[in-house]
Amino acid sequence: MLHLSRLTSLALAIAIVIGAPLAQAAEKTAPATPAAVSPAKTNAAAKPPLPLDELRTFAEVMDRVKAAYVEPVDDKTLLENAIKGMLSNLDPHSAYLGPEDFQELQESTSGEFGGLGIEVGVEDGFVKVVSPIDDTPASKAGIEAGDLIVKINGTPTQGQNMQEAVDKMRGKIGEKITLTLVRDGGTPFDVTLARATIQVKSVKAQMLENGYGYIRITQFQVKTGDEVGKALAKFRKDNGKKMNGLILDLRNNPGGVLQSAVQVADHFLTKGLIVYTKGRIANSELRFSADPADASEGVPLVVLINGGSASASEIVAGALQDQKRGILMGTDTFGKGSVQTVLPLNNDRALKITTALYYTPNGRSIQAQGINPDIVVRRAKVTNEADGENYKEADLLGHLGNGNGGADKPTVKSGAAAKARPQDDDFQLSQALSLLKGLSITRGN
Repeated sequence: MLHLSRLTSLALAIAIVIGAPLAQAAEKTAPATPAAVSPAKTNAAAKPPLPLDELRTFAEVMDRVKAAYVEPVDDKTLLENAIKGMLSNLDPHSAYLGPEDFQELQESTSGEFGGLGIEVGVEDGFVKVVSPIDDTPASKAGIEAGDLIVKINGTPTQGQNMQEAVDKMRGKIGEKITLTLVRDGGTPFDVTLARATIQVKSVKAQMLENGYGYIRITQFQVKTGDEVGKALAKFRKDNGKKMNGLILDLRNNPGGVLQSAVQVADHFLTKGLIVYTKGRIANSELRFSADPADASEGVPLVVLINGGSASASEIVAGALQDQKRGILMGTDTFGKGSVQTVLPLNNDRALKITTALYYTPNGRSIQAQGINPDIVVRRAKVTNEADGENYKEADLLGHLGNGNGGADKPTVKSGAAAKARPQDDDFQLSQALSLLKGLSITRGN
């Protein structure tokens, strides 16, 4: 298998972007982007001459705007806006990244940022703690779910939107910040915390029922491949035997790091191509093949997809579908089949530019088309009806016993409500679980 170097940190990835394969990706507001490689230097003699007439027009327009616009505009603002326009008109995923956007990109793909470790929401105009994250400054300081954050460093939060509050709580690691909290309608009190490195996991794994596992990937970050490997290992350890089935949930996953998508697919494949990329320049053409190791032990697999599954999610889904490794269930995916390269510039800025298209093992480009599921299952609202007053034979007085032995099975009276399970109110997930159970029965497991 042609491996990219394992990324130990996003900082390293950024450092080696020039002239080396880059496995990184996109943004929070649009489907994320597997990145490729930076363009190789071309022969200067082969470059076409500069379009002098167009450059003269550009200079003239800039002078006219500076002279005639209703308010003064400085050269820096005009030039930055010109660069943004140049990139944004190429395609929806190429962009000029200012310092804040570039930092957000790094945090998004690495899953690490400087913060307090609080999940927040907004309630009645106030910022409310939804949950403190374990082993973070917030949890160690005793902040509790339901606390209202009424001030941040003395500035009232009422009327602020959630993103404004989050931006104020994030920042430089080690820097102290004071939150004013109200708990259960009591008297406001201050808590001073120091920002620390917060790690957000992109993989959630649990057993739905005995023998049936569930892995949800929210985004493909640098460590996602390793997290999926650990989840599979834990399933093997906890289950004590080979599982009957596994559901891989890629719904509403906007994508992310190309290398992580390859690693996740490789956990379920033992041979063959995973994905390849093709671009205009030579070093944008890459091929990734599966390693013989099988972390999933060939467990029957259902992959959930929908219109929010994009980019790196489609790489994984396409590879598993083409290799006949899993059954895709849900609805058509987003259809983002392009690859972006992130090129750092000076002053903490960067270009994110489309350099290639990716293709599934069978040579499919899913750009603007998406991946079709093997079994279409649309979202639906699940409601459980109460059991009627039905009686069984075992309820009847004087009924005959079972000659084959075993206890009678009378009607079970409804008692306390059972603990809610993910599949109880998720129709697509429940259908995936039912399919796995059917496969298990027919295979004699």
